[in-house]
Amino acid sequence: MSQPSDSVLPIVLAAGLGTRMKSRRPKVLHELCGRPMLAYVLDAAAAVTARRPLIVYSPSTTAIKDMFADRADFALQETPQGTADAVRSALASAPAEVSEILVLSGDVPLVDPVILAELVELRRARKAAMALVAVQTIYPEGLGRVVRSDDGGQVLRIVEEKDATPEELEIDEINAGLYAFDVEWLRRRIVDVKASPVSGEFYLPALVALARADHRPVVSVEVEDDGTLSGINDRSQLAAAELDLRLSINEAHMMAGVTLMDPARTYIDWSVVLAQDVTVEPDVVLRGSTRIGSGTRIGAGSQIIDTIVGENCFIWASVLESSEVEDEVQIGPFSHLRPKSSIGRKAKLGNFAEVKASRLEAGVQQHHFSYIGDAELGERTNVGAGTITCNFDGVAKHKTKVGKDVFIGSDTMLVAPVELGDGSRTGAGSVVTRDVPPGMLAVGVPATIRTPRQPPTEVGPGKPEPAAAPPVAAPPDKAE
Repeated sequence: MSQPSDSVLPIVLAAGLGTRMKSRRPKVLHELCGRPMLAYVLDAAAAVTARRPLIVYSPSTTAIKDMFADRADFALQETPQGTADAVRSALASAPAEVSEILVLSGDVPLVDPVILAELVELRRARKAAMALVAVQTIYPEGLGRVVRSDDGGQVLRIVEEKDATPEELEIDEINAGLYAFDVEWLRRRIVDVKASPVSGEFYLPALVALARADHRPVVSVEVEDDGTLSGINDRSQLAAAELDLRLSINEAHMMAGVTLMDPARTYIDWSVVLAQDVTVEPDVVLRGSTRIGSGTRIGAGSQIIDTIVGENCFIWASVLESSEVEDEVQIGPFSHLRPKSSIGRKAKLGNFAEVKASRLEAGVQQHHFSYIGDAELGERTNVGAGTITCNFDGVAKHKTKVGKDVFIGSDTMLVAPVELGDGSRTGAGSVVTRDVPPGMLAVGVPATIRTPRQPPTEVGPGKPEPAAAPPVAAPPDKAE
């Protein structure tokens, strides 16, 4: 394929709301693999032409302007009255120096740029007034038929199905809705397109007859029907296109060294980056800006969204959102990283462990029905089963800070704001409402601060265990 040309202006037709989608959202903004279908059309155009595309929209599809303002210019079609009317609206905004027009449909997201390049080059080589893409199909219903000369060489006209005779309805070659035009000829003749007597709309294929009347060639690129040029008009066709695109994305990952144990049950957005030797088990969903490092295994049932996962991790049946996970981390099953969470190297999160907007340093272990929110946990800290950071007082969120090598007993409530020093401990069931100094023990409800009992150095007959250390005077309550 040749380099993109700046003589070609791509015009993308996107004025239709798409009533068969049964949606308040413009049809071309419905997503395929995490991205609006219109974005794929703009990508295809960018591969062929260096010019900024011109999108035709209508009052009912103004949301397109907000989403693609950084990628395209726009022309308003006040009242959608067919494809020729849409192009006529676009030509009023087209730069004067443009010599060629490429017309694409915003609802044909799987279009191959190679076909578009061939279309442009064929029209240019034959000095044709227009070129179009024709598709041989066994399912022509609902589409415009390509009527050719008796020898099958020349395109005589394109007839819309609602305007076709019974004989023309038997034709199995259809118009794909992709065109290349000599812009000088197009500007002069598009005003002569007549409204269809059946629908009252102005159709671009009517230009075929006008070109022949001017003794200008009309040429076509013929392709087989592989589904990539099918327009999307309803939710069923959207699902079919998503399947085709998803399988293509999965195939590309496997060719790059990723193991997908069941590609048909693996859902990977177009934007996800997977390193070599990543393994993905069935029923995994990878969305958005997710990146997975080499050697990591994503276990069955996991969903990872906008998250960076390091190397040699194991994520099992868990949900990770907008977070960061360093190397050699184990998460799951049934863990949940909520946004702004950061997990250090070799940390472990187990059954029903939830983390929100917190940093867990290297080697932290958090297991069994626990919640860490708005917190910082130091290296090698152990979080006992049932531990909760009580970070919300009904009005505002507060921070919990936990030092290195801290042991948090089961069912501990850490009532923020609170800080636990390095090497401190909490007893099972404690409600910690005040800071715990380094190396000290917090026990009780509310917790009092003690010197931890030291393990006996010598135990035997007649040698009782050391008595518990007396409680340390509690610091004044923070509210005082």
